[in-house]
Amino acid sequence: MSKEKLISRYNAAERINHWIVAVCFVLLAISGLAFFYPAFFWLTGVFGTPQLARIIHPFVGVLMFLGFFRQFFRYWHHNLFNKEDIKWMLSVKQVLSGHEVGDTGKYNGGQKGMFWLMTGCLLVLICTGVIIWRPYFAYYFPIELIRVALLLHAWSALMLIAGIVVHVYAAIWVRGTIRAMVEGVVTHAWAKKHHPRWYREVTGDKHKP
Repeated sequence: MSKEKLISRYNAAERINHWIVAVCFVLLAISGLAFFYPAFFWLTGVFGTPQLARIIHPFVGVLMFLGFFRQFFRYWHHNLFNKEDIKWMLSVKQVLSGHEVGDTGKYNGGQKGMFWLMTGCLLVLICTGVIIWRPYFAYYFPIELIRVALLLHAWSALMLIAGIVVHVYAAIWVRGTIRAMVEGVVTHAWAKKHHPRWYREVTGDKHKP
């Protein structure tokens, strides 16, 4: 039986960086929900004690920010929208039924939307996080600004959590996607079906379906 033909999608450094960001997100989401919603306060145990959670949470946030923006500078040019992405987004029902639409590059319209949502949310989170970060920076800002920063921090976090839930669901829904981020490879058939323009770019195939 012949081996399946594979294409490299992510190298080891990219995958490690992705999983560092993913683990940081989980820790931040759990502890953040615990801080903002009393019913979830027991989740502060993720870092041992509530006191430790409050100390460690912002440091993990900085690590996530740095990890994501390493990805940002690597991938931003792959995430610029074009007319094929509009076509993809207007045909989400077809996509969900298993029929890909448009001449998609390395990322489709949904993935690009998630990329820019994450970029915006993390910028808001890091800026507001610094403003509310006690005991290091909060004392430099007026209480009115801190209150606004707390609200923006919470709203951005909830938007990011919602986006990541969709992101994870989509990764599970499309078979082969998880493998790309675990093993770093995809099959030729997967690439040709889901990202035809990217497939042609990496294989040199000049045939456009």
